Amino acid sequence: MADAHLTNDEFFAQLASLFEHNRKTGHGTVYLTQKRLAYGTDASAEAKAEDPLWDAHPEQPLPILIRASNNKSSKRKGAGRPGSERDNATKTKTSTVVQPDQLEAFYVRYAEACRAGMSGLKKRDRTKKKKDKKKKKGAAGEVKG
Repeated sequence: MADAHLTNDEFFAQLASLFEHNRKTGHGTVYLTQKRLAYGTDASAEAKAEDPLWDAHPEQPLPILIRASNNKSSKRKGAGRPGSERDNATKTKTSTVVQPDQLEAFYVRYAEACRAGMSGLKKRDRTKKKKDKKKKKGAAGEVKG
């Protein structure tokens, strides 16, 4: 990422604004990812031969990189296509690095932020799928009989 990582407090403020934007517009997706942040820890060929999973148990706990984005892409172009009115939205990407000693407190706040962001979600309408399945079952029963 070209941008510098935000502090944890700034990250939570950005995350809340992403959720709020999606709640106001009534649609959208927020992608949350996390991964272990490994600094150039290369092992020698001997160490790799002895233990193929040498990086699974590092000497010191490693920090975690947390990312959030709304995944609006500039690749989607073309008027008249379904969803084209959403194309003018800008992509928002944010990330933070959480140190191992701060993980517990971070995840408490992270869970609260996600819970608050999910409060405005709408349940998907699946009645059309159910009707289609019933039609298919009914049609299949008539053919056999």
